Amino acid sequence: MRRALAGRDYVGASVAMPLDSGGVTQLYRSGDMESADHFGPTEEPSLHYGPDIGAALKSAREFRGLSLQDVSDATRIRRTYLAAVEDMRLEELPSRPFTLGYIKAYAKHLDLDPEAAVSRFKESSPDPDEPLRAPVGVRRERDPRMGMIVAGGVLIVSAIVLWNIAQRAISEEAPPPPTAPESVASAAPVGPVGAMPLGAPLPAPVEASTPEVYKTPGLEAATAADGSADAAAAAQKIRKDAEVVAAANAEPVVSSGAAFVVRGPVHGADANASLVTFQARKPTTLIVRGADGSVYFARALAAGEAYRAPNMKGVAVEVGDPASVDVFVGGRLKGAMTAPTATVSSLAG
Repeated sequence: MRRALAGRDYVGASVAMPLDSGGVTQLYRSGDMESADHFGPTEEPSLHYGPDIGAALKSAREFRGLSLQDVSDATRIRRTYLAAVEDMRLEELPSRPFTLGYIKAYAKHLDLDPEAAVSRFKESSPDPDEPLRAPVGVRRERDPRMGMIVAGGVLIVSAIVLWNIAQRAISEEAPPPPTAPESVASAAPVGPVGAMPLGAPLPAPVEASTPEVYKTPGLEAATAADGSADAAAAAQKIRKDAEVVAAANAEPVVSSGAAFVVRGPVHGADANASLVTFQARKPTTLIVRGADGSVYFARALAAGEAYRAPNMKGVAVEVGDPASVDVFVGGRLKGAMTAPTATVSSLAG
């Protein structure tokens, strides 16, 4: 309809309809028709038409009399995406690369420049991830002090290099150090060659013969007891008691052939009815059995305790630690037991 109206000549004329028909409510001139809002543009819109690229593409499509479905069938793009592009509803579109592809295909189908369409889209909707371009016509001014610092550094480096060159030149021009003549060097005495005898050893230094520092008796105990004299005396008494106990528990040193000495309780038969006596040097156990295996005596002996075996045939003795039991025969030490079990007759010989 727009093309039919645009092809007619309405200059200086008006369209009049019979007044009695009541069908004409407004008269249009040719200029009024071209400027009416519902007719749209009379020339093909460019990519710069409208407020954005979506409005420009929509105007170009309507100018060609195409619908969104026509463009969708030709470009294979969804109709909803094309409508979103025209209305610039970018949140309804896929990612930005897909949106740029849709705009290129849309513009190419309308015989418009695809790259120019993409450029206008980027101007109206810039990519937030794309780095900003440097402003045009702005001059960058540098700090003048930076140039002075660089110049100073160059001067310092140059001075160091020149100083090193001068020092090397001076050292090369300096005369060599004096050396002794060959005659003097040959006349120098030569030391003996071979082994050298060593003298007698020197005495020990004076510090080695210094006596030990004198220690006041009881001072260490008093210091350990926080300086109390009573506490020091108590500590000394405890020390002496410990020494007595240790001496009592110490293993006695008895030589072979020594006479039997009572150092504790003596168990078993009388001295006249016994020939062999067992005495514990250290704590141990002692069991005495008869010929029929019956137990005559069983006891844990302490150090010093003794047992007199009866003069009976078949009596055997069993001890826990043979080395801890001394055997006395006829009142004289024969030695320690050599086995855990032995008969009295074999020990008596």
